[in-house]
Amino acid sequence: MQINNSVSIITGGASGLGLATASAFVSKGGSVAIFDMNEDAGLAAQRTLGERSLFVKVNVADEEAVQTAIAKTMERFGALHICINYAGIGNAIKTYGKNGPFPLAEFNKVVQVNLVGTFNVLRLAAEQMAKNTPADGECGVIINTASVAAYEGQMGQAAYSASKGGIVGMTLPIARDLASYGIRVNTIVPGLIHTPLFHTASQQVIDALSAQVLNPRRLGRPEEIAHLATCIVENGYINGECIRIDGRIRMQAK
Repeated sequence: MQINNSVSIITGGASGLGLATASAFVSKGGSVAIFDMNEDAGLAAQRTLGERSLFVKVNVADEEAVQTAIAKTMERFGALHICINYAGIGNAIKTYGKNGPFPLAEFNKVVQVNLVGTFNVLRLAAEQMAKNTPADGECGVIINTASVAAYEGQMGQAAYSASKGGIVGMTLPIARDLASYGIRVNTIVPGLIHTPLFHTASQQVIDALSAQVLNPRRLGRPEEIAHLATCIVENGYINGECIRIDGRIRMQAK
């Protein structure tokens, strides 16, 4: 699928991986709808990206909010071709520890945003993509985001790993579900990426994490994730895959 003249929804698009991808797509002639909870960052991104961008404040786990946001996207741009789900949260709580059992509400919150929220957006996006006239057999592309924690979750990551493992697990069945509509579905599986979450980390912490990466010995860059998203969209033969982009890191227990 060509990014030029396409319309994309990018959840979590106001910063980090999402903003890098939105910037890359706009630079290639695409239009982007940024779905994010951070209104200040979202409006700033819209100002930076210009007239081919739209910010909508959206809780991805809220069905009505996503329906409204997609309607605004369709009203503004007239079509939908690409959906990329970056929005996500995490916590670090042991299953049982000095503060007692993992609070169930905290577990549910992570799963609701990361797993249910991802599915909520993609299913409603697929509804619009299915209306497109196929171009080279394609009507749409969906890209979800998991994490290496789906495979090598560390201590305290039970909720996060479960949510990201769910995204990995649903990639192939959703690709099969949507194949007849000309919609491809893939998942990006990042390792340690230098997003704004690391801005408050000391250089000592960043160096220690970088040392765990096989090659290159550094954290990944948001632009590298955006590049992979671009490749997935533009290569029509990539489907039903979960693609690690992690410098061959394999996370330890803690």
